Order: sequence, then C-alpha cells, then structure tokens
Amino acid sequence: MAATVFAGEGAAARGGCSAECAGGSEMPLSPDLGSRERVRAAADGCGKRSVYLMECVPLWGCAATRGHAAEMEDACAAVPRFADVPVRMLATSRELGGIGVDFDAAELRLPAHLFGVYDGHGGSEVANYCRDKIHVVLRDVLRAGKGLGEVGEVDVKEPWEKVFGDCFQKVDDEVSGKASKFSDGSRELPRAEPIAADNVGSTAVVAVVCSSHVIAANCGDSRVVLCRGKEPIALSIDHKPDRKDELARIEAAGGKVIDWNGYRVSGILAMSRSIGDRYLKPFVIPKPEVTVVPRAKDDDCLILASDGLWDVMSNEDACKIARRQILLWHKNKNDGAYSDEGGGEPTMNPAAKAAADCLVRLALMKGSNDNISVIVIDLKSRKKPKGKS
Repeated sequence: MAATVFAGEGAAARGGCSAECAGGSEMPLSPDLGSRERVRAAADGCGKRSVYLMECVPLWGCAATRGHAAEMEDACAAVPRFADVPVRMLATSRELGGIGVDFDAAELRLPAHLFGVYDGHGGSEVANYCRDKIHVVLRDVLRAGKGLGEVGEVDVKEPWEKVFGDCFQKVDDEVSGKASKFSDGSRELPRAEPIAADNVGSTAVVAVVCSSHVIAANCGDSRVVLCRGKEPIALSIDHKPDRKDELARIEAAGGKVIDWNGYRVSGILAMSRSIGDRYLKPFVIPKPEVTVVPRAKDDDCLILASDGLWDVMSNEDACKIARRQILLWHKNKNDGAYSDEGGGEPTMNPAAKAAADCLVRLALMKGSNDNISVIVIDLKSRKKPKGKS
C-alpha cells in the first residue's frame, strides 16, 4: 500500500487512472478473487451486472499552499487501493438480493481508495501525524472487522460510524499518548509520550471512494463536497462551536462558547471537534460525523479542502469551477483520460490537478489568509481515446 502525501509550501501532486466507475469496466483487484469470480459467474448467468462486482480507480489531483499564513500547517493524503472493504458495509441484504443470486456477502470485498485533508493549528505535528496514520489505522480496523456484523436490512451507515469512530479515537489517543478504547470495549497499550503539545490539533476530513459508494468522515471545519450534475452536495457539516447541537453538547460537558473574534470553545478554538487539543477536552472531541452516499452516473467530482478555500468560496462556486476546469483541460488536450490497464499503480491526472490548482489560485485572489489545501477527485467515467496505446 503506497500513500502519496503532501505538505508544505506549494505542495502538489496528482494521481489516478481511469475506469468506468458508475457503470464501468470490471477490474477485479481484490485478493479474494475466488468469491468474486463465483458471484460474477452467477450474476452473469442471470443476465445482471452489479456495481459491487466492479472496481474503479478515481482520477485525482492535489494542490496546497501556505498562502498568507506564517507557517504551513495543512497536510493531505491520497492512498489508492488502501484497503479492501467488505461488501456488507456497502449493501443491504435487499440490495444484494437484487442481483438475483444468493451468496455469502461476507466473503466479497471491494478495493477502496482514501483521500484526506488535515488542517493543523498550533503547529503541524498533529496534521502530519493524521496524514501518515489515519489510512493505516482505518485499514487495520477494517481488517479486524470488530463490531461490523452481517449484511444489514436497511442501513449501512452504522458500521462506518463504528469504524471511523474507532479510527479517529485511536489516532487521537496516540497523539495524546493515551491508551485506546474501542467501541467493542477492547483496549490497547498507550504510547510512551504525546507527539505534540497539548494545544496542537488538526481537523480531519476523509473520503473513501469505491465503485458503489462514497463514504465521508469529518471532524472539524474542513469540508468535503460532492458535485453531482450541476448541484453541490455537502457530505460534511462544519463543526463550529455555535452550531446548535454542538453548543448544547459543549455546555452539557461543562464548557463555554465565547464570542471572541468569532465563536470559540472557551474563547480559544474556532471549531468544536478536532484531533489533538488535549487542553480543551472533553469539550472538543475527535468523534467524526459520517455520511454514506451511493455513487450515481451524474457524479462529476469530489472536492476535499481546508477552510482556507471554504472561507472565501461557496460549495456551488467550487463545484462549478472544478467541473469546468476538468472539462476545459480535456477539451484543450483533445484527450479523454487515462486507463488503468493491467492493474498497475495509478499515475497522474493533470485534469484533476488543474482543477485543484485553479481553486487554490482563486482562493488566494479572493483574499484567503489561511493555508489552502485542495484535493479534487474526478468521478466521471472516461474511456481511453481510440487509436492510443
């Protein structure tokens, strides 16, 4: 598993290889090929195809800048094929029955890809730790399968809330040098010492992308937005101290929200959830909010960004600009996309990179005073142009 990570002034990188995702080409990369092939054969015999039998490698690009801030405290991560996700975490029993076959869904796994933006404050240590560790911890929690259960009847959100909750809590405990306690009651030994001072913390917004779903987890005021057709769909809600439910939670824990150059927890922190920030616990918590969204054919792109972008740009404008830049790049290059033949490692996608670069430049022009980090994931299906090898 190779992670591509970015941090620092002018940091930028690209990755991705095209596949027909929403309706797409079949690229079995899961190590459990036996069960996948059995299910595919049964489904083909019924004349039906399922999105759960496909894999896509999304096209993506990243751009980041220190901007007008004194230090660069943002960090980003892109980890193609970071884990194989059990299909029971993506589909209800009713949905699986829709492909017309009876099989043990617990055997089937889909390759998944992780993208994350981490906006540090008080220093870069926690953001960098999240960049390096969250995908590793999430993969380990998925492999352990604690509390995931069997295929659900109605809702697939609950297992993802458990998985991401355990993941973010473990990373927060490691940052703090504490023992981890998981949702099933088990514990791990503590780290020898904290990795940062008690006033250092970070947001964490993470998107897991596979052929059937996008799963988003957010802790803090970074944001992930799905651009579907011409409509932006916010997959996260900023954790601000004056948000009605967050204010009630903080006050119930004995904390205060003070309007001091904006609403802040104890008059200090302008977000109500984060990883780190030991000095503000239990008012500031690492628990993420999770959204699970089925993929659709009119999904254009996914944008993850720190508040250096969102403070000066609306969801609508960001989606419009990203979509336009991707289309413009392909029009100018007369190029559809790139294919991932042979199951190789993803390379670059300059179209998604151009979109991320454009968003960063426009945020600077609009007067953003913060670090700005943007990941754009192109979700559109693009066939390899004819006549190209």
